[in-house]
Amino acid sequence: MRAENFLNLLYPRCCPLCHEILREQKRLLCPECEKKIRPVSGTRCMKCGRQVDKEAEYCRDCGKRKRNFTQGKGIFPYDDMWKLSIEKYKYYGCREYGKFYAKAMFLFGKKNIIRWKPDRLIPVPLHRKKERRRGFNQSAYIAEQLSLLTGIPCDGEIVKKCRNTKSQKKLNAQERRNNLKNAFIIKKNVKDLTLLIIDDVYTTGSTMDEISACLMDGGAKKVYFLTLCMGNP
Repeated sequence: MRAENFLNLLYPRCCPLCHEILREQKRLLCPECEKKIRPVSGTRCMKCGRQVDKEAEYCRDCGKRKRNFTQGKGIFPYDDMWKLSIEKYKYYGCREYGKFYAKAMFLFGKKNIIRWKPDRLIPVPLHRKKERRRGFNQSAYIAEQLSLLTGIPCDGEIVKKCRNTKSQKKLNAQERRNNLKNAFIIKKNVKDLTLLIIDDVYTTGSTMDEISACLMDGGAKKVYFLTLCMGNP
């Protein structure tokens, strides 16, 4: 018996969306959930990719304030199904879900990646204390898996989080911006590089804006982002 098959018997993989054991262990998603997943559809904001009215070019947030990133996209709506999945991935040891996330982002974001032509994938960094508590950086694992699918190098050493900030969950947009101010530093040369930031969820864009500002100040040519989900601000 191959080692992989033996491990599947000991620790059978579960569907990342319904969390039931996969009858076919080679699959990343069960057939039932495969029918359910739908990316964000309709007209999207030309800047952040959020769903907007047909007549609008930009969402309310991007229309009223300057963004530091060039463009971005969140693949799926951040509904209860995805919230539970990401919670299990981040906090309850379901790290294998990250492989499915990366494959889904590649499948539905491939055209954007080809058009943007990034030189590096940049995972959103965690502060070392938070990463130690959690055991891993969820964005870095997704970015590493996406790198295997795209052939684009992933570099988690370019951006570091130098300040341990409060959780963003319960903060409004202005509080989020203030919370992240001067929280990131650039550790490597990014001059003339096109960079693609990878994260699990885009909400207000505060994290993307702050990291993008650092990268652009460091001489980056363009900064894009791609996230698994797009949440409401």
